[in-house]
Formats: sequence, C-alpha cells, structure tokens
Amino acid sequence: MPPKDCVDIQRDGHNVSGVYEVYLDQARKFVKVYCDLESDNGGWLVFQRRQDGSVDFYRNWADYKAGFGDLTGEFWLGNDLLHAVTSQRHYTLRIDLEDFEGASRFAVYQNFAVSSESDNFRVSFGAYSGNAGDSLSHHVGRAFSTRDRDNDNSGFHCSQINKGGWWYVACHLVNLNGLYLHDSPAPDTTGITWHHWHGYHSLKKVSMKLR
Repeated sequence: MPPKDCVDIQRDGHNVSGVYEVYLDQARKFVKVYCDLESDNGGWLVFQRRQDGSVDFYRNWADYKAGFGDLTGEFWLGNDLLHAVTSQRHYTLRIDLEDFEGASRFAVYQNFAVSSESDNFRVSFGAYSGNAGDSLSHHVGRAFSTRDRDNDNSGFHCSQINKGGWWYVACHLVNLNGLYLHDSPAPDTTGITWHHWHGYHSLKKVSMKLR
C-alpha cells in the first residue's frame, strides 16, 4: 500500500522532514507534500506555511483551490487536496505560531476536515488544546472565501477587507492567510493574526499541519 499521509511516511522509516510523495485515494493520484517528521513526535502533513512574506496570499478562488507557493518555503497546499487528504482518515490539526520577538505558541484541534468545492470547502473540527488560546473555534463550520468569492455571513466582503483567503465569519479572530506585515506596530486586521494571543498584531511565522 502506498503512503496516504505523513504518518505512513514516518512508519515507512523516514525521520527527516522534507518533501515526500503520498497517494490520495479521493484524488486518485500521487501528490508531493511536505512532512514535518520532528515536531511533537512527527507524522505531520504541512498544508500552510508563512515565514518571510515571499509569497502573495491575497489570491483568487482558483489559486486557493489548486494551491500555490513552494513546499519548502511559503505555500498553501490547495483546497482540493485538503479535502482529499481529510476524506481519508480522522485528522488532528496543529497550528504553530511565532511572533517577531521569537516567542511561540501552538493550538491543536481534533477531527479537522475540509468539505468539497460543492460545499465551498467548509471547515469542521472539534475540541481545542494548546497554549495559543482558542481563536479558531469562532470559524468552525464556515465556508471558504477569497477576493472573488464571498461566502462569509457579513454584509461586507471579508476577504477583500482582510486581504486573504480564509473561512471568514463576520469577519475573523484568525487570519493566517492575511498580509505579511513585518511587525506592524499598530493592530491591523489584514495581517497574519491569532486574536487570543496577539490580538490583531501580525505574526512572523505560521504553519498549519495535519496528523
């Protein structure tokens, strides 16, 4: 059986983080993914990374559907692949956050899944644990929105206002695909934010991963 995710990659004897191939039954193809085989006992399939502002995340629906960026740098794996991966098994979501002072926090959510495009890549997940504070639960059950596809429940276009593709509500407590603001001194809802930790002050590094 070919590996379905990074847990299988680790079980096959790999222990160095990097790019590996996995087979997604729902997509019926092999795809390259980045496996974090070191953090918290490894086995994590990384689907988002922000670290230096080198990639523009203010993208349209087609880009977020297909994915963009560089698996070894900043990237979004793609909503189609997120749906395909999370259709295979029950997955835990881990989010690692770092601020511009070098402090770090994390958040973990059980039973993370993303629905198909016909349901607008709606996000679902369960219980929270970690030390970042539970900001993401505000977004549970929400459809994905981009600058050209408004699926939030606001009278405004949250994606255009907050400059990212995300599961916006009206609008957000989390904006991990927002603008890279290089330590903006003032609060700014367009930045990379996690409200329960730094309010609307932008963060330096983020990664989102599944196991």
